Amino acid sequence: MPRVLLLLPTTTYRTKAFVEAALKLDVDVVAASEQPSTLLDKNPEELLTLDFGEPARARRQAQEFAERFPVDAVIPVDEDTAVVAASIAEALKLKHNPVDGAIIAKNKHRMREVLSQSGVQVPRFWRFSLDEDSREVAARVTYPCVVKPVFLSTSRGVMRADNEEEFAGVVRRLDRIVSNPKVARRGGVLAREALVEEFIPGFEVAVEGLVTGGEFRMLAIFDKPDPLDGPFFEETIYVTPSRLSSDVERRIIETTGAAIRAMGLTKGTVHAELRVNEHGPWVIEVAARSIGGLCSRALRFDGGISLEELIIRHALGEDVSNIEREAQASGVMMIPIPRAGILREVLGVDAAKTVPDVEDVIITAHVTQEILPPPEGASYLGFIFSRADTPDRVEAALREAHSLLEFIIE
Repeated sequence: MPRVLLLLPTTTYRTKAFVEAALKLDVDVVAASEQPSTLLDKNPEELLTLDFGEPARARRQAQEFAERFPVDAVIPVDEDTAVVAASIAEALKLKHNPVDGAIIAKNKHRMREVLSQSGVQVPRFWRFSLDEDSREVAARVTYPCVVKPVFLSTSRGVMRADNEEEFAGVVRRLDRIVSNPKVARRGGVLAREALVEEFIPGFEVAVEGLVTGGEFRMLAIFDKPDPLDGPFFEETIYVTPSRLSSDVERRIIETTGAAIRAMGLTKGTVHAELRVNEHGPWVIEVAARSIGGLCSRALRFDGGISLEELIIRHALGEDVSNIEREAQASGVMMIPIPRAGILREVLGVDAAKTVPDVEDVIITAHVTQEILPPPEGASYLGFIFSRADTPDRVEAALREAHSLLEFIIE
């Protein structure tokens, strides 16, 4: 029976979906986390503690484990585990993305450099240190611009500035965000680095896909119907299939593929973000992992196969090139956080679930939890899922269900 090593941070929503997919495929799972489980001694073949913050140490830990319990594939679920997964796979001589490619995907500035040098269309960019005089940096960039940390995801710390005065305020705010001890530890040597990009007008899409032998295969293009123009960039609705023309879709796929080749990614999942305008697609980000949160539930493939099942099959070397996304339209709303505070009550969930074409409403935030919207926050209140005959009906159902929810925040 094949054995898969899943790198599952304690903060991930993905554990249940991956474990269920593995059980369905009759695959043994080793759940690796950064914190030891109380059941570790009773399940030494199924549980492993790895230091995700130190890839070299995690590599040694995984090698020692694999000497006793051989592993056939390594699967990361986020940016923080992607580099660790690549390092472990290299040590175990498993087909996977190279370490350098995973590092490029994690470091937004390095990604910009590589893509720009390869002729992939990206925003004009500048790197600076948060320890520099922000007035000097403000004088050498163009406006409007977007300021972001080089290592965070889920729009955390991403802010727009339209002039030098706004730029100074944005930098101060970013400094406070990355100075949080937990965030600083996560960033390591990158914690004080920041990136400035020219703001690219247009609409945004997300692309989900697989890379095999360095070749990209698109699984889905998600429309993002809500504008993402700032001052912050919290994502809300994803709908697939895209309502774009076949020509625009083709250019998005070609641009994503070119970015992946330039970054040196060779095997695994990718989640890309692109903006599109009259000048074509612009690559905003290519992550060496699959879609985050519970959003993977919006994707279903031939025979009811989940994205997690597809990922496991692909990681184990199975040919999945003929497995297609279901014909039905689908989508997800990442329920935005309207304001900071303590969540006291959630109303309207049962009513939202009865909206036609709504498949489920899942509230992931818990009562008494402190919640923060972007740019400080990095999570959502929950997720709404819809399936329908058309993308328009999916979007309408998501919006109607969201309108019935009320969050009491103190």
